[in-house]
Amino acid sequence: MFRLVICFLYLAGFLIYNLPKLGSMKKLNRRMEVVKRDQIIHRIPKQWSKVMMKLTGSTISVEGQDRIPEGPVIFISNHEGDFDIPVLLAAIEKPFGFVSKIEVKKVPILSSWMEVMNCVFINRKDRSQSTKAIRDAVRLLKKGHSLVIFPEGTRSKGGLVKHFKSGGFRMAVDAKVPIVPISIIGTSDIFEKNNRLIKPAKVKVIIGHPVVSHIHSEKDIKELGLEVREIIVSEIEKKKIAS
Repeated sequence: MFRLVICFLYLAGFLIYNLPKLGSMKKLNRRMEVVKRDQIIHRIPKQWSKVMMKLTGSTISVEGQDRIPEGPVIFISNHEGDFDIPVLLAAIEKPFGFVSKIEVKKVPILSSWMEVMNCVFINRKDRSQSTKAIRDAVRLLKKGHSLVIFPEGTRSKGGLVKHFKSGGFRMAVDAKVPIVPISIIGTSDIFEKNNRLIKPAKVKVIIGHPVVSHIHSEKDIKELGLEVREIIVSEIEKKKIAS
């Protein structure tokens, strides 16, 4: 319970304390080079994530950082638990926004930070809004921003990786950007497996080789999703066997 309370208080305090910085991020020159602007904005969420993970007592090991290509990419990751986002923010050097469920947009301050980071909010219950969100994501990718998406749509809580929904792959195909598969292992050990209490865990993040086949030729979205899911699941299984 102690770690849960500390993490909650830190999140609330951090958001309030950094309100002036949020204002300055909103005022950044839109004509600034995309890479530079994203790096400036990314520093604060990255700082928050690193401290948050230290407060949980968890450690993060990262493999494959050098596999991330330059330019915009779409990171496709499995979704173990609520701590996947802070883990990825802490672990991945390339700045990114992410595709989030529409309900998060109602959270004050946090949603404003997400908008500054070029996150996309999607309502899977509303087909027309989902289509618009995919178009918005494609525009961001074409401008040079990178995105993270969890195509399972819900947390696996450490169980089997669920079926991948097609939206993220449609974004990658339409924007013609590389897909970088990410395998996360251990985030559910922090929270979901502990009766919603926070406990230290060893988290592994494996960054796979970019998938670019869809850039150079027409490729079936379903087939692309199966290919990327297989890469992610394979890495998870290899790490679990090794441990």
